Amino acid sequence: MLSICDSSGRFNRRAFLHLGGLSALGAMVPGLMGMPHIDSSLYSGKSVIFLFMHGGPSQFETFDPKMTAPSEVRSTTGEVKTTLPGITFGGTFPKLARQAHRCSIVRSFVTGDGNHDIKPIVSPDSSGANLGCILSQTIGANHPVTGMPSNIALFPQTVAAASEPAQTSFGNFLSTGPFGFGMAPLVPGSNGPFQKNLKLAIPLDRMDDRRTLLNQFDKVRSWLDEPRQQGLDSIRTNAYRVLLGSVADAFDLGKEDPRIVDKYDTQPLMRPDQIDKKWNNYKYYRDNAATLGKLLLLARRLCERGCGFVTVTTNFVWDMHADVNNAPLSEGMGYVGRPFDHAVSAFLEDVALRGLSDRILLVCCGEMGRTPRINKSGGRDHWGNLAPLLLAGGGLQMGQVIGRSTANGGEPASDPITNRNLISTILNTLFDVGKLRITPGLPREISRMLDWNPIAQLF
Repeated sequence: MLSICDSSGRFNRRAFLHLGGLSALGAMVPGLMGMPHIDSSLYSGKSVIFLFMHGGPSQFETFDPKMTAPSEVRSTTGEVKTTLPGITFGGTFPKLARQAHRCSIVRSFVTGDGNHDIKPIVSPDSSGANLGCILSQTIGANHPVTGMPSNIALFPQTVAAASEPAQTSFGNFLSTGPFGFGMAPLVPGSNGPFQKNLKLAIPLDRMDDRRTLLNQFDKVRSWLDEPRQQGLDSIRTNAYRVLLGSVADAFDLGKEDPRIVDKYDTQPLMRPDQIDKKWNNYKYYRDNAATLGKLLLLARRLCERGCGFVTVTTNFVWDMHADVNNAPLSEGMGYVGRPFDHAVSAFLEDVALRGLSDRILLVCCGEMGRTPRINKSGGRDHWGNLAPLLLAGGGLQMGQVIGRSTANGGEPASDPITNRNLISTILNTLFDVGKLRITPGLPREISRMLDWNPIAQLF
């Protein structure tokens, strides 16, 4: 229900702040929520979609098959030729292989350790905040023109209410670190406050003349100081834009061409009855297959309309030890590799046709990689010395493989690419870093990131 007053009609300060922080009610006045005033012209206008492969994907079964290595090392799913001469991907990625010229693959990426967490999307390098918070802290919680939230997180429940809740055992995707709750990613979904607000608990005849909502906003004037009242008009204007305009439409896949929805849809690839229920992660495999394609489609819609950073994750599906929880590699890559191959390929084709490839950077990685040697059960264990990384778009140099791995696929054989290099690449995509570096009032947690080097081959 959309309400910033309690049942007696009195203004509820907590409700107002909650709604403003989570429901994108406009471009807040600089300082209203403790944000610095940063020149928004330093923002490139580009967007980042960070597809987090939670659980730690194997470098061998994804983008570095090592088919000339011994059988206990090389990809269990074989390999498939790509559009890049001499480069192959794991065997469950045939569609992505045909899109390889639109991607850059990093084969020397090192996440730093083999711990289950959610680095690099949230890590000490990001000051414990979701990377999207850096954008929100810098330009504000909403796009200054469209009102679209700057920072959004999409989980399976966003598009399928019956899905499992987002995993929080290994880290909080919504963490804001030192930046404050107003910078948190907005989470749409059937069980989330944002979607409930968009549906409105106000009869249409009352909403049409808008007087009810106007009266509620007017009550806020008793809380805000006089110099801030001009900002309240902006909040009110943007609230209507969110509730009645293009922002609300962006979250509605029903407004998308059904043919495009079908093109993205991963559910037909892996029906629930095709997944063995003996694995404790069955429900996550099921949700991943059912939602991944639609989540990427929704992410594209949001970026197309002005969102700057979208986190996408489908819970803990890439952990392939071959134990009571996780299927062995050959089986597990069918459950998660095939939907990933389909969804990412559909996304790359779609953004290219829409002329959005240079505007949206897609980043795909997990928190670690997998051991060079396959374990006795047919899985791979935790490995922090090398991990797979795919990037696509953003106006960067695509169609290449960056770095090399050792013969056994366990270490970089060239200069390692680190989490800091990836974070810097994202920042250099979103901002004019040179100008941002000398901007007064920039939080020191962001300033220190600006001295890191991006992945040089992409620029």
